[in-house]
Amino acid sequence: MKTYFSALAVALALAAGVASGPAQAEANRADRVELLRNANTTVTNLKHDPSFDVASTMLKNARAVYIVPKLIKAGFMFGGEGGEGVLLVRNGHSWSAPKFYGMGSASFGLQIGLEQAQLVFIINSERALKGIQDGNFKIGGQGGITVATLSAGAEGATTLKGGDMVVWTSATGAYGGLTFNGSIIKADNEENRAPLPAKEAAELRHNLETVW
Repeated sequence: MKTYFSALAVALALAAGVASGPAQAEANRADRVELLRNANTTVTNLKHDPSFDVASTMLKNARAVYIVPKLIKAGFMFGGEGGEGVLLVRNGHSWSAPKFYGMGSASFGLQIGLEQAQLVFIINSERALKGIQDGNFKIGGQGGITVATLSAGAEGATTLKGGDMVVWTSATGAYGGLTFNGSIIKADNEENRAPLPAKEAAELRHNLETVW
């Protein structure tokens, strides 16, 4: 009898594992869909920001963009602050399919009361793009790669000179500015191996292509 119940327990555990597999896969897909939709919203928010004219000029010559729709305290990685984002590389007059990358740091200098921030990294140089694609890219840790910040509402920022990367930021809460030195951008290999939600990816690419 004991052997029977042991075998039954094993069978039920295996069945639960089989059942949870598809459910987990669907949940992961829903997360990818949400991230792509939020990235699309972030691009739209940038387009309606007073600093957009500056960003638009820079993006015409950009090698890639990295979009983080929600940077929050106690983010998903590194035990500090972080967020998930997507990287799109310019291919002539169009953009590549998005790839999933995470970003995290012990601290981005988020001010007390800051709830979250949206980020768009305008990647201007090949060496900055290669650094990110090679994996574990650390801002401030890759020699000579410069990062400038273009904050939301910066109507007077028309004289801003671009670095290897220029970051547009928009935040809610008590916003006092973000610092990025020491933060890491890393590919999410598991998500990148999964099927890409085609509809949401196409909508994001189209949104970028309408102006860049």
